[in-house]
Amino acid sequence: MWRPFDSPRTARIAHQHLFKKGQPLFYSRNGYAGLSKTALHYIAGLLHHAPALLAITNPSTNSYKRLIPGFEAPVNCFFSLGNRSAAIRIPKYASSPEAKRMEFRPPDATCNIYLAMAAQLMAGLDGIKKKMDPTKLGFGPYDVNVFDMDKKQLARIKPLPGTLSQALDALRKDHEFLLEGGVFDKTMIEDWIKLKFDRDVVPMRNRTHPLEVQHYLDC
Repeated sequence: MWRPFDSPRTARIAHQHLFKKGQPLFYSRNGYAGLSKTALHYIAGLLHHAPALLAITNPSTNSYKRLIPGFEAPVNCFFSLGNRSAAIRIPKYASSPEAKRMEFRPPDATCNIYLAMAAQLMAGLDGIKKKMDPTKLGFGPYDVNVFDMDKKQLARIKPLPGTLSQALDALRKDHEFLLEGGVFDKTMIEDWIKLKFDRDVVPMRNRTHPLEVQHYLDC
């Protein structure tokens, strides 16, 4: 059983944890932040596929105006205990076995919640299936202020896509995990990418923005 519960904030943050026969699978007394190996595999899957996921969880050009470095926005592809610039945060207050969970922070309210939740679950399950290790993949944990890191340390952290176009390119290259069990199908993914490019990316790219008028034409 998978228990997601939605944050009431503008961002469509999804807290997630897994249960089997009523028993929590994300808790371990001796694990980092109380997380089990299953939880870490799940986190690794989410972060490994995060660039592609954003094409579904952040499907508008406006989504990326929130994902700006330097404002505690979740723009960094790592996990952490309480670090708000991390794509995945482990809530400190959720300490009991039943409450132990993680939150994937980039999604926003422009997403289709059913597609976004399904895609995140598929990414996490892929991490479990392949026993992905988030630390070996370079996803942390980083429990430090990223703004205090030097350039060499920052270079180890992978950024998330900064535009819808970049996220759609990532989805085009990485979507096999979504096809498992027929949850998504290839035609749907291809149609989604085409729709988003044709309806969102290209029209915005080909039109003058009001700020451009103010900067260059409003004399």
